[in-house]
Parts: sequence; structure tokens; C-alpha cells
Amino acid sequence: HSKDGKAEGGLQLWMCDMSFLKTMFGMTAFLASYLDVFYHFHECCRPEWISFNRTALEADLESKLFGQHIASSIILKAVNGFMKNKYPKKPLVLSLHGSTGTGKNFVSKLIAENIYKEGMESRFVHVFTSTLHFPHPSQYLTYKSQLQQWIKGNVSKCERSMFIFDEMDKMHPDLIDSIKPHLEYYDKLDGVSYRKAIFIFLSNAGGDSITRTALNFWEDGRKREEMELKDLETMLTLAVFNNNQSGFFHASLIDKNLVDFFVPFLPLEYSHVVQCALAEMKARRRKPDWDVAVKLVKVVKDLVYFPKTERVFSVKGCKTIVSKLDYYT
Repeated sequence: HSKDGKAEGGLQLWMCDMSFLKTMFGMTAFLASYLDVFYHFHECCRPEWISFNRTALEADLESKLFGQHIASSIILKAVNGFMKNKYPKKPLVLSLHGSTGTGKNFVSKLIAENIYKEGMESRFVHVFTSTLHFPHPSQYLTYKSQLQQWIKGNVSKCERSMFIFDEMDKMHPDLIDSIKPHLEYYDKLDGVSYRKAIFIFLSNAGGDSITRTALNFWEDGRKREEMELKDLETMLTLAVFNNNQSGFFHASLIDKNLVDFFVPFLPLEYSHVVQCALAEMKARRRKPDWDVAVKLVKVVKDLVYFPKTERVFSVKGCKTIVSKLDYYT
């Protein structure tokens, strides 16, 4: 056991992966019992730790994600269909698009929590933030090699790995395309199958186009709930693919149709921000008394909305709700 815990962690992962020990040693009662205890206390790539709960995800999307009827529907159907399929032809690839504070990161968290027992803390959920992990565009060749090896190494350890790439539009285009081979319809790539992995891309790319569509609906007097994926999908795909200021510009993984779903996140209205604030207060176990209600109104009204006169949509969605509540409560 090393001081930094790497030896212990390595041993745990080795034990998780060494299920063939049961066969090697004749499946003795002692070894079987020992491994069962080990699997119970240490996260492994097994059903005890990785098991999709459709009912719970549906409930979470309904009660915790506000103003995103299109995204909720797509996410539930896509994840459920993929996890039910014992022999998928390719990894599930979701690309979530929308402006700040609309729920993209939050949805990724909900998906992870309803697949992995450890949620976002699972050793099989891997998060990359473009500006943090790939800060220097000039070093993209080094990043490319490291990223490909990193994906391969993690999927080799667990085929049900999840990869979340935040600020995807800020990645170098060649770095984005380096992920492409792992998303293809290959049975195996260099001896590794990626078919049961999940890739989730998060970005603001296409957010302006989504907002324009939402504004058009509002100006026409139509309810946002009337908006359907068909009203946004083609426009969103083209906006992302043809934006030369984005890492997605002419990306081959888009050109080759390797993204299963482009998921639009709509700008949030005043009522949705109120729901976010109420949910945060509930999470803090604050009772909905008069004092709390007054503070909530103050928090929500102090946010910036657009258009300036009508104040329909929140500029930052629910992103600053937590800090605002900290200030007022």
C-alpha cells in the first residue's frame, strides 16, 4: 500500500477485472465468498454497480429539469433504448446544445446517477473540460495521443464507461476528430469494443439559433411546449457544423453522422427560474415560509432577462441561482 493510495486502488481494480480467478482456482467456496464481499464494498464493472433505472431517470427529469420538454423526451428515450440493447452497434453519442444555465451539465449528472451507483463519483464516469484539460491549442497533437490512449484504457477496464466532454466547442477541431474512431460501428478497434460506452458532448454552440427559434415562437404567440425537435434539429446541426468559430466546424464526427442525437436546450423563462430556486431551497431543507418566499422573489427578479423590455428569457438561466441564494439567505 503506497502513501498516495495508488497501490491499493490498483489492487482493487485488478480484483474487479480478475473474475477469471474463480475459474483458475476451481471456484473454491472461499474464493467465491471473498470475491463476492470484495465486489460488494469496492466499485467494479458489474451489475451491482452499473444498472440503469429508467423509472428514476424519468422521475428526475420530470421533477428536477425545468423548461426542457424536448431535451427530457430525447434523453429518456435515447438512454433507455441504448441501455436495453444488449448488443448495440455503436456507442451512444449525445451532443447537448444551449446557452448558459439551461441544464446541460445537470442532465449529464442525472444520467450518471441513474446508471452508476456512485453517480458522478464513479470511477467509470470520466469528465473532460476543454479549457482545463486542453488549454493550449498548439499542443493538440500531444493531447490527441493522450486522449485516445485514455479512452482506450478506460473502456478496456469497463465497457460501460461514460465520457463527458464539457465546452466541446472550444476544443481544437483535430482533437475532436481524434475521438471519431471510438464512435464508429466497429466490432473492435485495436482489440477493444467501444459499443457499450456513452459519450456526452456539452457546448454552447448553436445556442443563438435555439434562442432565436424560441423568441420567434414567443413573438408569434405560440407556447414553447408546441416546439418540437423538428423545429430545431436541422437548423441546430447546420449552425454547429458551419460555425468556423467553433471546434465543431466541419467536424468529421458530425459529417459521418456519428452523433446519435443533437439535443437542444431552450432558454429559460421567469417561471422556470422560480422552479430552480424552489428546488434549491428544497435541497437545503428550507421550509417555504413567507420570509423565504420574499427572498426567492428578490433572487429571481434580480437576474438579467431579455428582451430588455419584456424580460422573457433569463440570460444566464439558472446558473447563478445558488450564489444568489447564498447572498440573500
